[in-house]
Amino acid sequence: MTDNQKKIRSSLSKSTFSEFYELHKSSIKEGLIALLICAVGDLIAGIILGKMTFFLETFPGLLVIIPGAIGMRGNIFGSFASRLSTNLHIGIISPEFEFSEQLNYNIFTSFVLTLVLSIFLGIVGKIFCILLNSPSMELIDFILICTIAGIISNLIMLPITMFVSFKSFEHGWDPDNITSPIIAAFGDLLTLPAIIASIFILTLLNINFIVKDVILVVILISVLIGFVYCYRLSYETKTILKQSTPVLLACSFLGGSAGGILNSSVETLLTNPSLLTLLPLFSGECGSLISILGAKLSSGLHSGLVEPLKIPKGNTIHYFIISIILAIVVFPFIGFLAETSSILLETTGVGFVNIILISTIAGLILVTVMVFLVYYISTVSYNRNLDPDNIVIPISTSITDSISSLTLISVSLIVLGMLI
Repeated sequence: MTDNQKKIRSSLSKSTFSEFYELHKSSIKEGLIALLICAVGDLIAGIILGKMTFFLETFPGLLVIIPGAIGMRGNIFGSFASRLSTNLHIGIISPEFEFSEQLNYNIFTSFVLTLVLSIFLGIVGKIFCILLNSPSMELIDFILICTIAGIISNLIMLPITMFVSFKSFEHGWDPDNITSPIIAAFGDLLTLPAIIASIFILTLLNINFIVKDVILVVILISVLIGFVYCYRLSYETKTILKQSTPVLLACSFLGGSAGGILNSSVETLLTNPSLLTLLPLFSGECGSLISILGAKLSSGLHSGLVEPLKIPKGNTIHYFIISIILAIVVFPFIGFLAETSSILLETTGVGFVNIILISTIAGLILVTVMVFLVYYISTVSYNRNLDPDNIVIPISTSITDSISSLTLISVSLIVLGMLI
């Protein structure tokens, strides 16, 4: 056990806020900095989404896959970053950046998982459009948009994730506080431009339907071969795929359900662009907050700092309080950002008081529920000999994404209805 861990355990009896802050100020500061960086990326994503009305109208059903696509980046690369963080903490991977067998396995599985989930997300998007009786694109268009966007994002996200993880550790920062929010910010920022780029590529492919069908067949065969090869490559890759694939497939389904909720409220969102701008900000910050908690719990379980008990105690309670403190600071701020951007871009806003109230109430409700859910997902997976790094972040962020959309829209309707 490290000196810092001993210090934390010996200080659990301290009750004043000043003592608590002094004990955890590095975690609070690092987490807050990372979340503010994440907010900038999410704001840009929100502005892009607010300007995507043409694409949302021209390609019906596109909004259904956007939350799932954004969540998928966070799930895959958040888990990748969490595994790197844990391996750095316990010494399996050297803090000096150099390719190793362990690192190569993680890179390859992340790429394969992205392609598998992209195909699945396209199918889920079409299914939800059918179930909700909403107008939509053809199934092949859903799959190609998701897959092409996934490939584009993957080529950028893999090196960014490794760079942030290794550099944060090298500079003495805890990767658990840094990597997940920053990776989520980059993922949110890159997903929408990648989707737009994939739409332009799809438009070019639409010139010849045979070419489009051939490309789809090649993608499906390549992904199948890659998955089987990766599964047989090593015990490490097999374990990651075995534990991650079912979880991530379920998470993609939850992402599709979040998209379905948004698609059913598309008229409200299109007539209130500031809420459309707030959406990626709110979802991104919720997911990042929960990812920080999930990564800290995962590292704590591996290192013995957190005990997998039925009732959370000790350091776990401290982690919960840190999450609430960060939420109290972050959610009013992102509401302010969303409304400010609407004013600067001369789009319809709902007013500073309204949007800050919406963001803060919805955020605190969501975080309060999710901290307990994340803890029990972590402890149950650990007690069943499953690696929390492969389980916690994907499940928790996907649940957060689906609930965040419903929570934000519900609170928005209530607050705006009360104030009209």
